[in-house]
Parts: sequence; C-alpha cells; structure tokens
Amino acid sequence: MRRDLMHWDAAMKLAKGLASNETPYISLEYGKQLEFIGDYPTALKMFERGLTENDEDKEHNENCHSGIARCSLKIGDIRRGIELALKLPNKQVKKECGVILESIRQFMEAGNLYESAESWDKAAMVYIKCKNWNKVGELLGSITNSKIHSQYAKAKEADGYYKEAFKSYMNAKEYENAIRIQLDHLKNPEKAVKLVKETQSIEGAKMVAAFFQKFGDYGSAIQFLVMSKCNEEAFNLARMHGLMDLYGEALGSEANPEEYESVALHFENEKNSLLAGKYYLLASSYPEALKHLIKKHPTPEIEAMAIDLAIDCIGKANNDTLTNILIEYLMGDHDGMPKDAKYLFKLYLSLKKYVEAAKTAVLIARQEQLSGNYRDAHNVLFSMYSDLSKENIKIPSELYQNLMILHSYVLIKIQIKQNNHLRASRLLCRVAENISKFPSHIVQILTSAVIECSRSGLHNSAFNHATMLLRPEYKDMIDPKFKKKIESLVRHPERSEIEEVATPCPNCNFKLLEYGLTCPGCQINIPYCVVTGAHLIRDDFTVCPKCDFPALYSEFMSFLETEVNCPMCSNTISRNDVKKIVEIDKYLKINEDKY
Repeated sequence: MRRDLMHWDAAMKLAKGLASNETPYISLEYGKQLEFIGDYPTALKMFERGLTENDEDKEHNENCHSGIARCSLKIGDIRRGIELALKLPNKQVKKECGVILESIRQFMEAGNLYESAESWDKAAMVYIKCKNWNKVGELLGSITNSKIHSQYAKAKEADGYYKEAFKSYMNAKEYENAIRIQLDHLKNPEKAVKLVKETQSIEGAKMVAAFFQKFGDYGSAIQFLVMSKCNEEAFNLARMHGLMDLYGEALGSEANPEEYESVALHFENEKNSLLAGKYYLLASSYPEALKHLIKKHPTPEIEAMAIDLAIDCIGKANNDTLTNILIEYLMGDHDGMPKDAKYLFKLYLSLKKYVEAAKTAVLIARQEQLSGNYRDAHNVLFSMYSDLSKENIKIPSELYQNLMILHSYVLIKIQIKQNNHLRASRLLCRVAENISKFPSHIVQILTSAVIECSRSGLHNSAFNHATMLLRPEYKDMIDPKFKKKIESLVRHPERSEIEEVATPCPNCNFKLLEYGLTCPGCQINIPYCVVTGAHLIRDDFTVCPKCDFPALYSEFMSFLETEVNCPMCSNTISRNDVKKIVEIDKYLKINEDKY
C-alpha cells in the first residue's frame, strides 16, 4: 500500500523486514521519482540498488542501467554515463543521454550517442555546433533536414570546397545558390543553364542572364531574362543588339498581348511584314496581323510561311470580313497572281467548310496528277475523305471516284510484287479506262497493261490496249524493247479472255464481276478492298484498324504476312489488330449515303 501511495521511505523499510525480494523493484520506482524531482545523486543510488542478478529481470535491469547512465551524466560522471548508454540496446535512452550531453555542451560526445541511436539529423546538428564538418560530411547520405545540408554547404563554400558546397546546396534545394556556385566558382555555365531549365528558378535565370550579358552572349542573356520575368530588360537588350526575333521566340506563347504588340510594332517599323503579322497574331490583333501577312513578301518561302499564318489567323478570328479578304488574296484578286490551291484547301479545313475543302482537294489532286505525282494526289484525296468521314459529311462523287482510280493505280505495283498478275491486269484495265487522269504516263500505263494482260490470259484486253498504243500520238513514245511485241499483238490478235469471277454483292447478294463496284441488283456503290481493289464480300469483311477503310479480311491478313503498312493510309498495322467484322451494314450505308 505504501508503494502504491508513493510513500517510498516507508515502503523501503517495510520491504526490508517483510518482503526483501521487493526491494530492487521499489528502488527502481523510487529512483525514477527522485530523478524526476532532480535529486540525481540519491536517484543514482536507488537505480544501483535496484539491480538484480536474476536473469528473468532483464528488462528491469535495463531500466536501472538507463537510470544510472542518465544520473551519472547529470552529476558529472560523464565517462561512466556514456559507456553505459553505448552498451544499452535502447535507442531512446541514447537519445536522452545525448540531450543531457548537449545541454552541458559536450557536443562531440552527444553526437556520438545520437549516431549510436541512428538519430542522424540530431547528430549532424550537434557536430555543426562544434564545427566538426568532417563528421557532418560523413552523415550527409543519411540526413533529411535541408537546413543541415544548407549549413554544410555554406561552410564548405567558405572553405573553398565548391563541388561539395554545390552538392549540398542541391540537397538543400537551394537552387539559386547551386546555380551561383556553378557560375561564380566552378565556371560551368552549361551546368547552370541546365539547372535553370530543370528547376525554373527565376533568380537563377537572372544570374545566368547576367553571366551571358557580361560575356557578350546577348542571345542567351535575352532567353534567360525572359525566363526570369525581366521582359522589359530583355526587350531593350534585343532592340539594342538587333535580336528582336530571338526575344519574340523566347516569349513563347505565355506572354501578354501588350508584349507581343511591342514586338509586332518593332518589326512593322523594320518593314518585316512576316514577323509583324506573326506577333500581331499572337497579340490577337487579327485585322493588323492579316494586313501584314498578305503583303508582298521577298521570297516564295517567306510568302508560304505568311500564308500559313494568315490561315491560322482566320481560324482564330472567326470573322467573315477577314475570311473574304484572305480568299480574295488567295484567288489572286489583289495582285493578279492566284496562290497554290493547297492554301485555299487549308483555309477551308481550318474554317470547317468541308464541302468547299473537298472541291479544292479535287483540284489539288488534279494538279498533282497532271504533274505525275499520283501518290501525292492519292494522299490529298484520302486525307479529305478521312476528314469528311469523321464529320459524317457527304463525300462528293468526284472525290470518291478519283480516290478509287488513284488507289487502283497504287495497288498495281503491290499486286505485281506479290506475283498476282491477274489482279494487276484487272487494276490496269480499270486505270486504262480512265487514262486521261494520268496524262504524264499514258504510254507507260498502256504498255504495262498490254504486258500484264498478255501474261495473265486477258488477250482481248491486251489487244485493245495495244491498238490504242499504236495510235500516231503514242506510237513513237513506245519503249523500243516492247514495240515489236505490241505491233505483233495487233497484227496477229488473239481474242480469248479469261472470264472474270463473279462474287456476291454484300448488300443484296446479287452476283456481279469481282472488280465491279456498282451493283446492278440494288444500285449501290460497293466499297472496294484496300489490298486488291475488288468489291467487298459480306462474309469476308474487315477494316484497317488505323484508317477504318474496308478490306477483304482474308486478303488483308495474307498481305500483312509480308508487308506492314496499310496500302491506303500507310500506317503500320499488326495482324493481331485486324478483326473480322460481321455487322457491316453501317459501312454499306455510309458508302451509299455519301456519293
């Protein structure tokens, strides 16, 4: 009861007479009470009296030793206190002893105990108090407190150890100091520049700008002045050294309209219409931008850039008056010189005027065809076809038909490469029926048609193509190595023809010729296969996973065994991504609605 009431003297006396085995335990509790009230000498005696030789009292004895260690330090027996604390496994006791040592300015010994307790930050802090930087350096890898890294960095910088200082400034996340060290002491501007870009430090950018300005690298100085939000200083420096274009680039797309307008005015005074227009556009001054962009430019290359910016301007302005001004310019109303139709096409696309864009695409494709650039013409029409399909807008018949003919031309080489000469012949016959669309290669196409049709048993077709080749306007252009054979075919004609296979219409099952694309039964225009050019079949239907253009599943899979690109969109295709499609009506309906 005396023990419970904390009547320790009475409890000790009673224990001596009645329960001597309780004396050590009462001594420990009494020692804690005495330590709490600051009677360290008496507390030390109680902790010593509390020790037992009983193995089962391990925790009890550990508590006694902890008290002995603390009280020894408190009464000045530092060696004994430290030795005991280091032997004890309890990290908390070591920290407590470290605090006591720190309070009596025994910093090295306190640091040693903190280290033993794995209290790295506390250890480093007391080592800093006694300026033992070597010990702090040993602990850097375990320190989490950024203030310690900062203090260590400052000390190392003061001693001239700049690499170590830089590393610790980085650990402390004091990037401005790290950048300063690289510039002022390590003479490494490349590293400083990299740091500024990585950390987006405004003060660091100012330092880098000052460094470059000092050495006459005004372009770099301007870039970092902008990064450090010193735009007015950057503007003046750019104007002074003729680097306004570089300043404008450094502004990027994040500046305010007034800053862009200042740049635009500068270029307007310099009579640089392209850059004046560009920066008026960035300032959202659309009428001013367009006025400069459609002026006469010194070279075709600059004119092309200006027109692209003008189209961008119209797309953002959404103003009918400005739109009409640009259309008139592109049509040649301003200077009597119509611009390339591709610009009108881009303009209509940016305005989402797809019908007008489609008509222009057909004109562009026609120009490319006249120049013999059939793949380019194909790409223009396919791009327009894709845009219209995405917007669910009716595809003009002329666009669709031209794309089909050009794609048939593209497929000829593919089928010959795959040794499918009969298919190549069917495609050549289709192209030859539209030979006027290939004015630069009439003789070459007809010659190929004669050769392939003869090889694949389409002799009557070969005769018809040969007859056309021997017309006066083409005869002298025939390749000499084929001329005699072509003349012989006409003089000694063979009129036999392998009959074309009939396959069912995917819509009504009417059997029509494999390469026929209009069904006599239901009158729909049947989609054609991107690999063979033949019409599609319901039970062998798929689409390209990238462009969604239809194909015969079996033919597409076979084609992808040796090739990797879709013949229509040229994207890389994996066979695993090609899936057979059962529900095909939407493709037939889309097809039917659009021409």
